[in-house]
Formats: sequence, C-alpha cells, structure tokens
Amino acid sequence: MTPSKQTKKASRTRRTFTPEFKREAVELGRRIGIAQAASDLGITESNLRNWTKAISSLGKQAFLPMSQRTDVEAENRRLREEVRVLKMEREILKKAAIYFARDDA
Repeated sequence: MTPSKQTKKASRTRRTFTPEFKREAVELGRRIGIAQAASDLGITESNLRNWTKAISSLGKQAFLPMSQRTDVEAENRRLREEVRVLKMEREILKKAAIYFARDDA
C-alpha cells in the first residue's frame, strides 16, 4: 500500500472591502452590468450580486456593523409604532369632526 498523500490547501487570506467600495461597486454594476463591473474591479460576480441584493433590501443600512444596524432597526420599530398610533388618533379625530359637524347642522 502506498501512503496517502495529504494535500494541503493553500490558506488564502479573506479579502475585506469597505462599505464605500461595496456601494460604489454596486453603482458601477448598475451602470455597466454586473459581469463587466466585477471583472473590472477584480471581484466575483456573486459578491457583487450579493452586495446588490443587500442594498436593495436594506438600503443605506446594508453595510453597517450589526451593532449600528440594530440601533437603526430599533428606531424604525419605535417610529412605526408611533405612526400607527398617530394614524389611529387621526381616524378618531375625523370621526369626531363628522359627529360634531352633523350636530351643528
């Protein structure tokens, strides 16, 4: 029997990209196409597609650190609740105005 060869994969360092680079790459991809932009920037198409999806779904929050993103999400929840209450109050005031307008006539 021959000893089995153990192949070692060359460990690659993972490249990191700044949020500004990602945003600009997505913008370039929208202008000239994802394949061409990825090729020009030296990144994979799948990276650029993932960044595009992230920006589409999260907007400006797409590449924020999780700690900042959760703060923004909490603020959004609070504001949505406030909007819900204000809409409910507005509906009550509309009904009251209609009621009092009939009473005066």
